[in-house]
Amino acid sequence: MKKLLTIIISVLFSSNQIPGPTQSNPILLRNGIIHTISDGTIYGPDLLFDNGKIIAIGYGLDIPANTEIIDVSEKHIYPGLISAGSTLGLQEINSVRATRDYAETGSINPNVNANVSYHPDSELIPVSRSNGILLSHVIPQSGRIPGISSMMLLDGWTWEDCTLKHPIAMNLNWPSMDLNFSHWNKKSIKEQEKTRENALNEIDKIFNSARAYNKLDKFSFNFKSNPRLQALLKVINGEIPLIIKANSVKEIESSIYWAENQDIEIIILGGKDAWRVTDLLVEKDIPIIFESVLSTPKRRYEDYDQPYKTPKVLFEAGVKFCISNSTSSFQTPHLRNLPYHAAMAASFGLLSDEAIRSITLSTAEILGIADLVGSLEPGKEATLFISDGDILDIRSNVEIAYINGKRVDMSDRHKMLYRKYTEKYIQKSILPKK
Repeated sequence: MKKLLTIIISVLFSSNQIPGPTQSNPILLRNGIIHTISDGTIYGPDLLFDNGKIIAIGYGLDIPANTEIIDVSEKHIYPGLISAGSTLGLQEINSVRATRDYAETGSINPNVNANVSYHPDSELIPVSRSNGILLSHVIPQSGRIPGISSMMLLDGWTWEDCTLKHPIAMNLNWPSMDLNFSHWNKKSIKEQEKTRENALNEIDKIFNSARAYNKLDKFSFNFKSNPRLQALLKVINGEIPLIIKANSVKEIESSIYWAENQDIEIIILGGKDAWRVTDLLVEKDIPIIFESVLSTPKRRYEDYDQPYKTPKVLFEAGVKFCISNSTSSFQTPHLRNLPYHAAMAASFGLLSDEAIRSITLSTAEILGIADLVGSLEPGKEATLFISDGDILDIRSNVEIAYINGKRVDMSDRHKMLYRKYTEKYIQKSILPKK
């Protein structure tokens, strides 16, 4: 019965967009405003791509005979925006358990791989795509160690088609280091301290076990494979970084010193208090995936605009950072708002070029995919979009998008409903006929 329910829901909430076919001929975007990100903005050159790769950017390019030429005069060309963290493709309706694939049972699940649960037909994918988000770093969510995250393309028939890179990182939810003194909290201070200590011991135990496992003779007759510990070896051996979800000063500092003691490369996700520890972040060369510019301050006495101006503080301090929506599963349907998080940061002091970079190339650099995407350069993937204005301006619209050179269907459920109800009010003579 449960399996049948899952199938029915999957059918009901699957998008009807058809993935784009493989690029069959060269395409030239003529006379656009090209935001290369790596080299700034160039006005009026051409951009040529073929076989899913950018071939050249410039004036007077040699154009193959079978090239499709698209005039994009006064249009803006950007590399695909990259969501630095979400459960996109792992959920559909958060209140319906059968559509949530981002959580496994148990607290320690380092062997979970996000990409194999990715649902390419999710209705949320085309909605995000319509605002220029063409790639998403998909992260499992539950427990202390939820698993391994993947970088997914927002177009494709199967999860294999959509996987740009896997693995990206192991993920760890750092325990809360703050004590709750509220009168309504039923746990005593001693109980809270014990809970925190147990959580930290749990983390140490699993990593120490993985190190011991790494020393075992894998060819011994008595050797027993352990998928959880085997997965952690990717972090311990330096193959992938560990992304640690931490927000408060205590959480950020303790996680950094723990990682230093463990000799593990880390990235901080969340970073609400990152503006308070910039010296430490620079000294230890720790990147920040800053979540939710569009949020409230952490403390009542902080400036109302602290989340808005934190990216500027990080930039001026020399901290490596990128901007992300909240990775909370409740925020996945709002992933389309990613450029507006960057826009708010720009409104509160971050340079506009850096704001765009924080959702493209900076994200690609931090997550280890900058050789493929994140900027418009010859040799990189032709994953880009064309808009009728500045993508940080809420009035701008994405008109055309390509993922690895494949033209993407830009329809989505929101646009369908807009057309439907526009027609309703035309029929009722509330709106004029077009």
